[in-house]
Amino acid sequence: MVHILKTPDEVLEAAAAQFVKLADEAISKQGRFTVALSGGSSPKGLFELLVAEYASQVAWNKVYFFFGDERYVPADDPESNALMAKKALFEPLNIAAEQVFAVNTAVEPKEAASQYQQAIEKHFATGPATFDLVLLGLGDDAHTASLFPHTDVIDVQEVGVRAVFLPGKQVYRITLTAPLINQAHHIVFLLFGSSKADAVKHVFEDTKDYHSYPAQIIEPIEGDLVWFMDEAAGAKLKI
Repeated sequence: MVHILKTPDEVLEAAAAQFVKLADEAISKQGRFTVALSGGSSPKGLFELLVAEYASQVAWNKVYFFFGDERYVPADDPESNALMAKKALFEPLNIAAEQVFAVNTAVEPKEAASQYQQAIEKHFATGPATFDLVLLGLGDDAHTASLFPHTDVIDVQEVGVRAVFLPGKQVYRITLTAPLINQAHHIVFLLFGSSKADAVKHVFEDTKDYHSYPAQIIEPIEGDLVWFMDEAAGAKLKI
């Protein structure tokens, strides 16, 4: 399902309402809500909106936070997705440390990925690792999480976590694999701005080419997929 809204503020409002709805449903059904967050400016806006307007509408003590991907930087680095979420969401809402699962970037990248996979498997010990919600963004190059164009991680068939090296940037990232993301009950893309318009068009209207447009690989097995974008991001779509 695709929701194209007029402004970025409307996109954030719709995404926040969806977050609250899914949290309430999951907590009512199973007593907890497990979400994988994304980094970037769009999620930051969502986090700040949840704090400002929806803080009283979610049983935050029953929400467990993971990350769809993480930059391989120190925990206190401004580029850290976990640090951004900590400042924008966890600290303002007084989220307990045991509810937050950050990637340990103090070890080697492959070990960081292995440890994170183990943490996820432990959390979902009684069954498959099925997130209630995976929140995703879309890069100008059509990457999502840290599934970047023409990287080997796109071909990984295993449900898990991988370290991926980006030659162009000479950096490592830690990312959930597409099969793990696709096990989620709900997947939500959140994006806005004209810089996303070409990527959106490629993902929706081009022939399937996962290596060129990795976001195309996000296809939930049994869950639902929802896109929230503004008119600028969706401007080149035919729909």
